[in-house]
Amino acid sequence: MMLVPGGHTLIGSEEGLTQEQPTFWIAIKPFRIDTHPVTVAEFRQFVAASGYRTEAERFGDAGVFNEQTRQWTLVKGANWQYPRGPDQPKAPDNHPVTQVSWNDAQAYARWAGKRLPTELEWEHAARNGRNDRAIYPFGNELVVNNRPMANTWNGKFPEYNQNTDGFLHTSPVGHFGKTPLGLTDMSGNVWQWCDNWRFNYGDLKAGQSLPTSGQEKAMRGGSFLCEPGWCHGYRVSGRSFSSPETALMHVGFRCVKDV
Repeated sequence: MMLVPGGHTLIGSEEGLTQEQPTFWIAIKPFRIDTHPVTVAEFRQFVAASGYRTEAERFGDAGVFNEQTRQWTLVKGANWQYPRGPDQPKAPDNHPVTQVSWNDAQAYARWAGKRLPTELEWEHAARNGRNDRAIYPFGNELVVNNRPMANTWNGKFPEYNQNTDGFLHTSPVGHFGKTPLGLTDMSGNVWQWCDNWRFNYGDLKAGQSLPTSGQEKAMRGGSFLCEPGWCHGYRVSGRSFSSPETALMHVGFRCVKDV
């Protein structure tokens, strides 16, 4: 885990989507955050120690993007070990675990003696604990000296993917390097569950607290399915949401711990 220094961060972007506005200042206390998303190998340790069964395993299916039909579908037998279904390759140990719901992520975090970050903590860490105003955690360019800086969709989604970053799906954690704070995979690869329910920035700017109930949990970081014309979610300010029981092939998580 890396220490994220406390400080003040301007959350959101006035150039972003409506859900990223209005911007507002927040004070964040220091905390520790996983250097990378929880891997398949790490999740396997949790399952072996606890006997836990994910919601996708209990439901019998999970969400998979079909590249032929260009649609999302529920695939029987898709789970954290076989995120695209039992007839597709097994998830490599050093890739982020996916097909885990928010509830699954919570269970892992409790077992590990950690917790999920709030969106505010996640964005503070993505802004390197010092309110960096770059588009991405590593700067303003997605490609530097012909080197991709993140695992994203390279083309027009969903029509074609040129795969210039070398990965059609997930990539090994840390493959694309570290942010100035020392974190990896804060942009692209997989969306990451956050602790809080969906909320409007205007409410917090008006002095309200994070909601204690809702229908959707927040996700941050974007994924290998994101591209600017469709979903520029791998920007620091990018946001997404889904119901807490949902499991998808491009969603994982990382944990934090109080100092």
